[in-house]
Amino acid sequence: MPYFDHNATTFLAPEVAEVLSLALREVYGNASSTHAQGQLAKRQLEQSRRTIAGSLQAPPADFVFTSGGTESNNLAILGLLSRLAGGPKHVITSVIEHPSVLEVFRHLEREGIAVTFLPVDASGVVRAEAVADVLRPETVLVSVMHANNETGAVQPIREIAKVIRGRQIFLHSDGVQAFGKLAVDIRELDVDLYSVSAHKIFGPKGIGGLYVRKGTPLRPTMLGGHHERERRAGTENVPAAMAFARAVELCIEPDCALRDRFEAKLRAALPGIRIHSSGETRLPNTSNVLFPGVSAEALMIALDMHGMAVSTGAACSSGSVEPSHVLLGMGLSRKEARSSVRFSFGRYNTIQEIDSLVEATITSARKLTRMEAPIAV
Repeated sequence: MPYFDHNATTFLAPEVAEVLSLALREVYGNASSTHAQGQLAKRQLEQSRRTIAGSLQAPPADFVFTSGGTESNNLAILGLLSRLAGGPKHVITSVIEHPSVLEVFRHLEREGIAVTFLPVDASGVVRAEAVADVLRPETVLVSVMHANNETGAVQPIREIAKVIRGRQIFLHSDGVQAFGKLAVDIRELDVDLYSVSAHKIFGPKGIGGLYVRKGTPLRPTMLGGHHERERRAGTENVPAAMAFARAVELCIEPDCALRDRFEAKLRAALPGIRIHSSGETRLPNTSNVLFPGVSAEALMIALDMHGMAVSTGAACSSGSVEPSHVLLGMGLSRKEARSSVRFSFGRYNTIQEIDSLVEATITSARKLTRMEAPIAV
């Protein structure tokens, strides 16, 4: 089945599956144990840490293994704030963040911490000057994603870092969608905390990581052991870490060829469409398209019947009846948001699959435009 929903998740690359299978059978020791099997697990864990941290241009000691992007984001935000001294605190995020960031900030707001939810412009980008405009003396944290999971819009993290440097403010970025699709150099981004996940890059689910710059205060949100240099309790998932490292080794930063071919053919046949964030730097694999007068859900189902997997937005929100908070945050109407479909490509997609997707999308959109009643707003 042609798969075009790689921003939601990816399948295991064959080479990664081989490493995972072998590790599950042969590297079964506890990495905290002192016997031979335990020390074998420890060596494999640390080699995996070096591989992943190295891809970020980060010291291995600054990389913490977690269960995935959601835990990494929670640990970064809650772990940092719980270690900061008392007194009034102000934190900043954006309205287009993943739910694993947004919900944490909403929780903090309910707990009495002052939160600013920054708006984005019509292209879905948080401007650095907007961050500067809302800084307060008590601001302690800014959290802005590196690249948006729905539109692919890349955020100006380095520029945001420049705005806050020289102040006692920490910078976290959710890099789950950017990692493996963009060249990520932690030193250049100048972030204090950066979240990554394996299942977006043809690795296994259930494993991720958090870069923590040396000297950044962080209290573990899971207690019960001294693992991960006392930053995350729990026996490390060594087989998954090994598979994650192999997925990183296989990463090839994608170019825009498939996405651009898809968009060009679609525009030629359906000139009324709009491609969100097309005027900004985007992830090279992501295309979010507004089909006026067409229900995105109906189009997704139609393509599914053609054997093609696409998405109407974030996988974590796929059961929601509400339109995308990202698109609404960009100023789209509810009707427009409900007419937008995300296509996200991967390194195993072929030109032939892209051309088949274009044909099926054009045919389905034209049919639905004729058949559908006006979309409820």
